[in-house]
Amino acid sequence: MVAEYRTRLLELLRQLAYERREVTLASGRRSHFYIDCKQAVLTAEGHFLVGTIINDLLTEIAPEVTAVGGLTMGADPLASATAALSFARGRPIHAFYVRKEPKGHGTEKWLEGDKTVVSGAQVVVLEDVVTTGASTLKAVERARLHGLDVRRVIALVDREEGGAEVVEAVVPMSALFRRRDFE
Repeated sequence: MVAEYRTRLLELLRQLAYERREVTLASGRRSHFYIDCKQAVLTAEGHFLVGTIINDLLTEIAPEVTAVGGLTMGADPLASATAALSFARGRPIHAFYVRKEPKGHGTEKWLEGDKTVVSGAQVVVLEDVVTTGASTLKAVERARLHGLDVRRVIALVDREEGGAEVVEAVVPMSALFRRRDFE
């Protein structure tokens, strides 16, 4: 069943998220293709597929994890889908979001979900697309500053531009799909 779900998720990503066009990425690099995973993941089917696949992967490679999250906005739907499906499966895994900048009012915090994802929690950082690894490492750093024990990173797509190796130097990383899956 998982293989079927992965195949279907890749179809959705190819159909709704992948574009061959010139773009400037968050890193400032130019690219001839763009992958906007949110376009696929924010569908009802995409949420179900991502939540199911990530939960299955967590059971296999990180069963100790109690929460998932990452840098807003790319990781938000991944974390929410994973949390919702985990509850339906009877093994709740909480979600957290890491802000790009601290909240500008009230608590001025970097991390949302901190009432349930507390210092010492074993977590996985999620990422939609890894290019240079800089955004992923920012999320890992912010989670660790909050006292979270980041066990690994799970990316939806590795663009295969060196980012995975940068992340791997700090924390183990798995990618559901790679650039070559889209060509």
